[in-house]
Amino acid sequence: MAQNGASPLLLSRIPTIYSLAQLSDGEAATGPEAGGPLKTPLSTDPVSDIAGVELPTYYYCVDVARDGDGSQGAAPREARSDSPPAEDGSAQAQRPGRPPKPRSSPAKPRPRATVGPDGSFTPAADRPLMPPPREPSRLMTVLLSEWEDRAERGLFRYDVTQCPTRLLPGARGFLAQLNEGRLTKKRPTEFRVDQVAQAFDPSKFHFGKAAQREVLFALAARGLDGPDPGFVPTAPAAASPSLVFINVSPIEYGHVLLVPSALSATPQLVAERPLLEALCLAREVDCDAFRLGYNSLGAYGTVNHLHFQAYFVWAPLALESAAVERVGGQDVVVSRTTNHPARAVLFEGRRLEALARAAAAACEALTLRGVPHNLFITGRGQRVFLIPNTFAEKKAKGLIPQELVELQCSPGCWELGGHLVMLSQLDYERVTEDMADRLLEHASLDHDQFQEVLAMCLDKAGCGVGGP
Repeated sequence: MAQNGASPLLLSRIPTIYSLAQLSDGEAATGPEAGGPLKTPLSTDPVSDIAGVELPTYYYCVDVARDGDGSQGAAPREARSDSPPAEDGSAQAQRPGRPPKPRSSPAKPRPRATVGPDGSFTPAADRPLMPPPREPSRLMTVLLSEWEDRAERGLFRYDVTQCPTRLLPGARGFLAQLNEGRLTKKRPTEFRVDQVAQAFDPSKFHFGKAAQREVLFALAARGLDGPDPGFVPTAPAAASPSLVFINVSPIEYGHVLLVPSALSATPQLVAERPLLEALCLAREVDCDAFRLGYNSLGAYGTVNHLHFQAYFVWAPLALESAAVERVGGQDVVVSRTTNHPARAVLFEGRRLEALARAAAAACEALTLRGVPHNLFITGRGQRVFLIPNTFAEKKAKGLIPQELVELQCSPGCWELGGHLVMLSQLDYERVTEDMADRLLEHASLDHDQFQEVLAMCLDKAGCGVGGP
């Protein structure tokens, strides 16, 4: 946590590459171009010039509450399944990171599987997998089709479908992925890790510098006299449209970035309206495998331009399965995790406006106190985990054990959720559930700090305090 009057706390780190605009011309070379199903512009012009450009646009309604039976109220504790298991009762034989068949277009390559050094690879048939939706939503189908089109054009830095994943032995169900493609030759940059709120700096990378061809579509709330909800194949981009980009350094299949009001020069700070947009995106994709994440500055956010990440992982993740204890709330239920190594606050609700308001108020309170934090959004936008994260600050102070420093696994939103991204074969093979537990424990606030933050979050969110 930031201390008044103290010298800035800096940590040297190689920045994450989200866009080809962050690379040199030689590094950013791409393959042949081809138009996607929606004919998104192929222009290499910067996104800063996108106002008025014809873009496919998805319009959504904010005031829709959706669940299995159409009821409204607080979200259920468990995400619903889309379809029953296979007739023979078996799980479908694919690794956790890939969607089981059947799924409508686009098709995808079958991933490789690997065995851990101790034979710890879990056979696919023995793993818990989420069933696919009976009927993929229009938004899910178009998002994945456009994403695969960018892959065919060569806009990604590597083929993420060739990144092996294994389930770590143990009760938690941590996933470990080997992703050597995320390594870059860029020099480490010093990031301030004790100041969550920092001014937007137009001289540094922001998504206005990305190429328009990295945009999949625009996302817009439907006005009273606007188009019906759904896709419009082409519409002039607004002055500052909300845009869905590819992540050129993907962690999983369908890895994208949501940049709300992309030309408004908004720093990486959660507010109610953009968080609501992220929740609506999750609701409209309408798939339990689709998660969104957010990293504040100081919690492994390296681009100070407001954005959320999102991807598909077709297996339950550790944080989603963590035991929780309710501490307050009505329309929005507030709970705390009780057995996850990184302490987290969980906000749940089917009324997305109320959910966004409560979670954003809590984020704003943490920001005012200088507490770095992450969001992990699941349950089709109805569950928002807020995780205070002090790992980078402790690392800068030399408080992290050397074994964990050498692991080169930075606990951002995905890692805190239970999906560990390993950058080397050695680390991928040697990581264990115990190491993952200790990594996340060092990211967490201690008990007293967390209780103080929990009370503050409940107060700011207007939920009241309950529980011990």
